[in-house]
Amino acid sequence: MIRINDIYMPLGFTDEMLAERAAKTIGARPADISGVRLAKKSVDARKKNDVHFTVSIELNIPNEAAVLKKFPPNKVYRADDMPYPVPKLKPLAHRPVVVGFGPAGMFAALRLAQSGLRPVVLERGSDVDTRTAAVDNFRRNGVLSVHTNVQFGEGGAGTFSDGKLTTGIRDPRIRHIFRELVRFGAPEEILYSAKPHIGTDILRNVVKALRNEVTALGGEVIFDARLIRIQQKDGRVTGAVYEKDGAENELAADSIILAVGHSARDTFEYLRGTGTAMERKIFAMGVRIEHLQSDVNACLYGSFAGHPALPPAEYKYAVHLPGGRSLYTFCMCPGGHIMAAASEAETVVTNGMSFHARNADNANSALLVNVTPDDLNGTDPLEGIKLQRSIEHAAFAAGGSDYSAPVTLAEDLLHSRLSERIGKVKPSFLPSVKFARVGELFPAFITETLVNGLPLLAKKAAFFAEPEAVITAPETRSSSPVRIIRGERLESVTLKGLYPCGEGAGYAGGIVSAAVDGLKCAEAVSENG
Repeated sequence: MIRINDIYMPLGFTDEMLAERAAKTIGARPADISGVRLAKKSVDARKKNDVHFTVSIELNIPNEAAVLKKFPPNKVYRADDMPYPVPKLKPLAHRPVVVGFGPAGMFAALRLAQSGLRPVVLERGSDVDTRTAAVDNFRRNGVLSVHTNVQFGEGGAGTFSDGKLTTGIRDPRIRHIFRELVRFGAPEEILYSAKPHIGTDILRNVVKALRNEVTALGGEVIFDARLIRIQQKDGRVTGAVYEKDGAENELAADSIILAVGHSARDTFEYLRGTGTAMERKIFAMGVRIEHLQSDVNACLYGSFAGHPALPPAEYKYAVHLPGGRSLYTFCMCPGGHIMAAASEAETVVTNGMSFHARNADNANSALLVNVTPDDLNGTDPLEGIKLQRSIEHAAFAAGGSDYSAPVTLAEDLLHSRLSERIGKVKPSFLPSVKFARVGELFPAFITETLVNGLPLLAKKAAFFAEPEAVITAPETRSSSPVRIIRGERLESVTLKGLYPCGEGAGYAGGIVSAAVDGLKCAEAVSENG
């Protein structure tokens, strides 16, 4: 099988057109090629008078070697699928324990179960159906469950986001992960889309299907089970203690994969108290900005906006300020909503969410500023969590102390004014919003970066100059502010048998990289024995 890169295809192309273009590109007859499939598909909107797709194609053709000689190796080459040779894991003395059932925990558990190791998963939140009902109750009625919410429960925080699968890492496990997701019900297009996403509505069923395979293979997933203690002897894990229905339960274990996510603050506090090695790391905070999706489409697609073959336009930008700070967009959700993402009482937290169709009126994105260890007080490794909490509590008060989110219009943020009316962009946050001086919620360096960075973003994309864009605060949970230090064997440097894993432990930055880390930790559990 060969792969052909960088083929121009018009909007609305058909499979027949794709095969014809492939044959023409390599100088072959259409009848000579077979098995034509998309390997990558992206929108090229650099020229607004010529918006089209750029695709890569894989196909079979007789005499591959002769064809390959005619082209430079970056244009036509033998397809390399970066296979992931799924290693067989060795038996263990005790069933491995996985704490957390987000992307890292799910793929760790799946890998262990497929090797016959019958993992036990402890998930502090509820199954995805119960969790969905709790999230909906919070959005509609302002009733927060600190037990199961946007942060805690089956599927992790990403389940109530957009299900984005973009990543900056390269690893042969990624293709394996995508194929597994498709096997569990994700759209097949994630295998070739340049910006793959699943959508919250589909992802809920994907995570259930994955869990069902884990349990069918002898694994066990215990919901509403919060880890409260790790048992140890002579510097090695000997068991896990969890709380469920008010009672403590013990599990014998010599390996625990700790994939708790970035919001398990009580777990981090417990680990600090036991002397587990931890350190501060760079994280980011800011706000969510909403524009009309139609305005984003018009800006990025020009006269092609609205073409039925085009997806809702999405963007990714960063600007660098003279003082060294940067402002960047993150987790942009086309045709989506801003979600109430609190996990602690009397706090307000935001996140972005889209369904697969991405057909809501607004586009939203985080606008983030990095927070470095030097920006924090003292020496406590959890100082970043303290800062997050202080902002979240301040936002709760500014929103009226009823879980309404504080909002402002973009123009009023720039002039430190209190907004008085909603304009063309209607805020999507539920249960409700309240006008506030959003800039006063943050440390000065974050507010100054937002205020000075927005005009620079407007030079890159005109919709950032929209005075009636709605800014909702705060976005504080984009990443973990702490890293649990692990060694080359992926074990905690202070406790053998403990495997800090995924985004919460400081080793991933999204669904895909977290899932990859989950697979790595599952492999390490077996290798280390």
